[in-house]
Amino acid sequence: MAITELYSGTENVTNTEWSLTGDDNSLDAITTDGVYQIFLDVSTLVGLDNFRVRVYEKCRSGDTQRVVYEAFIGGPQNCPIWVSPALTLMHGWDVSLFKVSATDRVILWSIRQIS
Repeated sequence: MAITELYSGTENVTNTEWSLTGDDNSLDAITTDGVYQIFLDVSTLVGLDNFRVRVYEKCRSGDTQRVVYEAFIGGPQNCPIWVSPALTLMHGWDVSLFKVSATDRVILWSIRQIS
């Protein structure tokens, strides 16, 4: 099994839901099969900062893309790198970030694939 960094970048997260894979405000439908984890550097979060990460996927290839995993990350973190659970994705997935409250923050991110 190979482990690769399929996508990575730096995002100024605002109150617009932002697709990490497409680097825009519309969701993509990635069909590269694999087991994925999302890594976020949240070391810049302070006080009342609150951000949401969502993973979208389709149940079957022809179905509608829906939220399969969602997490909220708020305030200063004891662990400066947040890591999602491993998710099996294949039919039309994407990952997004969104600022729920407080200040826009620059977040470094990586989506890693086990294939």
